[in-house]
Order: sequence, then structure tokens, then C-alpha cells
Amino acid sequence: MLKRGRGIEIKTRGELEAMRAAGIVVARSLALMAARAAAGVSTAELDELAEQTIRDAGAVPSFKGYHGFPASICSSVNDQVVHGIPSPTQVLADGDLVSIDCGAILDGWHGDAAITVLIGAATEADRKLSEATRASMQAGIKAAVVGARLTDVSFAIESSVIRSDEADGVEYGIVTDYGGHGIGTQMHMEPFLPNFGKPGKGPRLKAGMAIAIEPMLTLGTDQTRELDDGWTVITADGTRAAHWEHSVAITDDGPWILTAPED
Repeated sequence: MLKRGRGIEIKTRGELEAMRAAGIVVARSLALMAARAAAGVSTAELDELAEQTIRDAGAVPSFKGYHGFPASICSSVNDQVVHGIPSPTQVLADGDLVSIDCGAILDGWHGDAAITVLIGAATEADRKLSEATRASMQAGIKAAVVGARLTDVSFAIESSVIRSDEADGVEYGIVTDYGGHGIGTQMHMEPFLPNFGKPGKGPRLKAGMAIAIEPMLTLGTDQTRELDDGWTVITADGTRAAHWEHSVAITDDGPWILTAPED
């Protein structure tokens, strides 16, 4: 039975297993899109593939119709950070960087994850940007343990970015306007998870909680702006961005990545 902990859903093991089933649908969809994404393929084609895969699994795309969003995925290309709307006129080209965010609802439970895909002959800078973003997500996941405070996860993400700054000789921008979130019976729930900050603050993590951990990094600014379509968020300085995300359960056995690919 669902319980509440300071406004945060606490799920039973069985309910987390139901979330894992939704997460597997998301993971399969992302894997198929990653394999399909190539020069000459439109983001609308990726969206069609995702929707078909999700519905074939008996699930529902959680993004489609969410506050009026018109598609089943967010496809954010180059300087687009998040919430890019798939389009038949947005055709991927060699050297592009595309972040694909996907969500599914299965039996009332949500899964949500994102990947960044390099198209063709990507630059070394783009490759390192994506790797730094993914590494920071993984650091955040590792910190999502019973007894930790919420911002311990934020601090782990930021600390990983700083390490990548030093290793790559680049000062990556950590997008400040967007972050992770609770997930379960709804896609976006309490708590909001910043991707930076001091440790030891916020609610204490308990077994049965689930959060989406999703850093977004740029090759420049940490500031963004929204386009006139009311959805697409781009970097304020036109630099490229990357986005990685997993839905993660807090358990007594450590973090459980609910949207990881099947073994």
C-alpha cells in the first residue's frame, strides 16, 4: 500500500516491481531509438517508433497529451536542452547531438528515462559532454541510498561534473532551471531534485521512494530560454547540451535502476 513520507510516495516492493515493468518498456524504446537514430532520420520517425513500441507492450506513452505535449518523446537536438518536439522536418544530420527523453505508463505506474545519442562523426567535445553528463547521473544514482539526504544526490552530481571539468579542461554548465523529480503513480511528483547544491539538506531518503535522476549539462552557460512553441528549451548562448536520466528506487539493498536495460 502506498504511504506518504513528507509528501513523497513510499512504495512496497511489489509496487516497485510494477514500476520496473514500466521501466523496461522505456528502456526497450530508448534502445530501439538509439539504434534507429542516424543521419537522414527525422525526429518524428523516432517518435513513431517509440509510440508503437510502448503501445505494443500494453503501455501508454506518458508524455503524449501531458499538459498538451503533442508527442510520445522529447527529442532535443544540439542546443536544445529538453522538451524538444519531434517533427518530420527536423532531420538528423551527421555530427548532430540528440537527447531523447521517453516515458511510459504500465498498469498505472510510470517509467521515465533519457539518453543522448551522437549522430555519425561526432566531435570529441560532444562525446565528452555526453560522457560527463552520464557520469554525473551515475554518481547521483550511487548516492541515492537509504539514510542519505536528498541534496547528497545533488552534491554527488555536481561533484562529478567538477571532476569532468578538470579532466576535460572544460567548464560544463549545469542547467539550473530543470532537475530530477519523484516518480511513481504520477510522472512528476515530490521531491524536486536539483543537479547541484550542498549536501545534507532536504528529506531523508527512505526505502520505497523513487526518483528520476536527470542531469543536463552544456558546453557553456547554465542558463536556458523557452522557444515560442511553449515547450522547447534551448541554451541561452547557443552551446550544445546533453541529457541523461534514469528512474531509480531507494531500497535497503541500494539503488535499483528501474529503467535499466534488461539483462
